[in-house]
Amino acid sequence: YTELRDTLRMTDGNATAHLRTLHEAGYVAITKSIEGGRSATTYSLTETGRKAFSEYVGLLEQIVAQTRRVDS
Repeated sequence: YTELRDTLRMTDGNATAHLRTLHEAGYVAITKSIEGGRSATTYSLTETGRKAFSEYVGLLEQIVAQTRRVDS
């Protein structure tokens, strides 16, 4: 969680809210554990999340390709 939050430069509350929404949509799995006496939370994409992300990237690629054709 900390690495993700820091990489995205988000506040704790903002990162938590976004991750909760992604989890509720079935895009992110949450694993909680104890490591060295401290709690650790790990987030990972589910298969549904991977598929949705791949489709989103594909859509962005289409938009870029269309924009390049218009600009040419």
